[in-house]
Amino acid sequence: MARYSFFFLSNGLVIFFNDIIGDDPDMPAPVSSHGIFELNMNVAGNCDLTYMKTMRFLHLQALLTSLFLTALMISVSARAANDSFSTEELLRGFEKTVFGLEYRSWSWRPYLVKKFTQPVTFYVHNLSRRDRTRVVHRFVREIDRRIGGLETSITNDPAAANFEVFVVDRAQYVSVVQRDIYKNDRAKVPGRCLVRVVSGRKGIKRSSAVIVSDEGEFLFKRCLVEEILQGLGPMNDHQDLTHSVFNDASRHSRFTVFDQIILNMLYDPRIRPGMSMKQTKPILPLVVRDARRRVR
Repeated sequence: MARYSFFFLSNGLVIFFNDIIGDDPDMPAPVSSHGIFELNMNVAGNCDLTYMKTMRFLHLQALLTSLFLTALMISVSARAANDSFSTEELLRGFEKTVFGLEYRSWSWRPYLVKKFTQPVTFYVHNLSRRDRTRVVHRFVREIDRRIGGLETSITNDPAAANFEVFVVDRAQYVSVVQRDIYKNDRAKVPGRCLVRVVSGRKGIKRSSAVIVSDEGEFLFKRCLVEEILQGLGPMNDHQDLTHSVFNDASRHSRFTVFDQIILNMLYDPRIRPGMSMKQTKPILPLVVRDARRRVR
């Protein structure tokens, strides 16, 4: 009897790692002691039926092992990235993104904490020629998984939403921002993409983001991530944030580990809407510690 563990290679060879612990007439013998064997074909070119069944089983086993190793590598990668930031870097990142506004005239008292205190319900207006609805929905579900203390959902009714996402082509950008965001057809429209947040003492009331779809995948993905995340509260950009999408000079277009920690800090229940930087300072070291654990 033999005990095998296999990995399938693109050239049709199979590498096995476990020792042979007895004779098994139904299994082909290895070609060499290094554990590599080839498919043993008969004269008619057909494999033994028992052998083929075994191969199918082993192929499934190898596939499941590959999936497990992939998930493990992602987890290890996130943990390594998490550990690469010092507490001081994360504290500075929190202060630079949460306290301030990229477009200062849009919100209530920019140097205070802004966050949702109720579930965030998204609705997507896809006005672009290319339908990006599924991509936006997928990112919303990722946010729900990665940020503790924040509950998100998706609705088919725009009246039920408190976070609207408008996906547009560049030719539509100005008119959509003026009509649906500013409610003013003479307003000047800044930026390549944007988000507007309506906030008060009890937290963010509603947010609206406008994402351009037809100027390349990088700009679309970057705008999607940055504007939606900023619509949740960390509304300021800063050139020193090299690990963050909250930096117009960076090349990030995904929800980075650094930004995941910042959002988990913001949605920690100890951080309340309307708090000043001075009020958050005594508790932020503990908040950073707990946010790191959640992102792991």
